[in-house]
Amino acid sequence: MKQTLISDKDCSVQERGLMMEGSIQLVANYDDWKAVKKQTITEKTDPLTVMEFLASLTNSVDNKVEANLKKKVALDKLDKALTDLGLVKGDAVRAMEEINTRTISKVINEISSIPELQKNRQKEVAEFCKVYATRKALKACGLMIDYTQIEIPGMGRLKKKVPKEVKE
Repeated sequence: MKQTLISDKDCSVQERGLMMEGSIQLVANYDDWKAVKKQTITEKTDPLTVMEFLASLTNSVDNKVEANLKKKVALDKLDKALTDLGLVKGDAVRAMEEINTRTISKVINEISSIPELQKNRQKEVAEFCKVYATRKALKACGLMIDYTQIEIPGMGRLKKKVPKEVKE
């Protein structure tokens, strides 16, 4: 039986049984958003710790997407149209139907028809508005659609307390 010596350069790190230290980082220095979030990951890092960290990043980024969307379009008009639907817990099917009706689509088309934007960019803004409307409608129905709704012990130090009207 012939044996072949394999050098370290021929093996991946995982094949050698080693894991290099890694990290996830977010640095934000934009407008009123100042944040530095870092997580070092080693072979001993619990996947739950990584999940919690990523959830905190998602929450922070989602909030900033919405904040910037509000700077671009009149989201208050969309909020009013969604409130007028009167969605309550258990109305998820109705919520999805309503999001695709003329009533909501008309508002989305109105607020995303920004003259200084080309048609493809207007379509992009409309899609952001539709995602916003879908998330808001499903939250109104009591569905857990993002990580802000998970009660994570210790997560309070990673995120700001979500206002009561957002949780409902």
